[in-house]
Amino acid sequence: MFGPVPKETWENSVATDRKNRMTLGLNCLLLQAGGQNVLVDTGIGSKDMVDMDREKLGLVPSRLLRGLKGVGLTPKDIHAVILTHLHFDHSGGCTRLDRAGNLVPTFTKARYYVQQRCWHEACHPNERANHSHRADNFLPIDERGQLELLDGDKEILPGLNVVVTDGHASGHQMVMFNHGGERVVYLGDIVPTPHHLNLVAISAFDNSPEVTLEQKKELLFRAEREGWLLVFSHGHDVRAGYLERRGGMGFLRAVDL
Repeated sequence: MFGPVPKETWENSVATDRKNRMTLGLNCLLLQAGGQNVLVDTGIGSKDMVDMDREKLGLVPSRLLRGLKGVGLTPKDIHAVILTHLHFDHSGGCTRLDRAGNLVPTFTKARYYVQQRCWHEACHPNERANHSHRADNFLPIDERGQLELLDGDKEILPGLNVVVTDGHASGHQMVMFNHGGERVVYLGDIVPTPHHLNLVAISAFDNSPEVTLEQKKELLFRAEREGWLLVFSHGHDVRAGYLERRGGMGFLRAVDL
């Protein structure tokens, strides 16, 4: 998760288990824009997990649908799903198994928004990206005619935009939402946790770490200057916060979502 940064640099602030694994959140964001319910990313989903993933990654069942139920929503109430990218831990919840065992979109009335380059990489992954993409998570969306491919930055609904960052994956996009004078920014995996606010902390999973670095410099500068509420896709103890500066030192003021 920290690429070339040695463990001795971060081990005092990040707890790991006996297998050297750190705990990550799989955070999805629910927004209401223009009278529509918009879901950003879908986590690992409720389909049976591959045994290797359960053991190697320590995955636990998705709580996404339970979370939606907690705010009075069902999958049919979701009008749009924006995917930052198509790695399995962000797109697994896009599909489910019906009673007959067929793969179908989880959100039957939603349009699913993905960047063209991201879709192409997922459908034609190279050896390095192959394990991160699972066709069962996204091909049924296209087969049911619910896929919307984007080519660059785009306003999805009034005040709701996607911005291409690349870096972590080809066509990776973050989501920016203007609401009541506040800008909420879901960063995806360009800055997956608060620990990655450190510019040199870049995941070894990133396709182009140098691109990630340049994007982080610009985004974090703007986030502090413009007062963005940052939402971290893999934050665990801290899932969101504001970048602030006091006495010349930058820090994250965490908030609950």
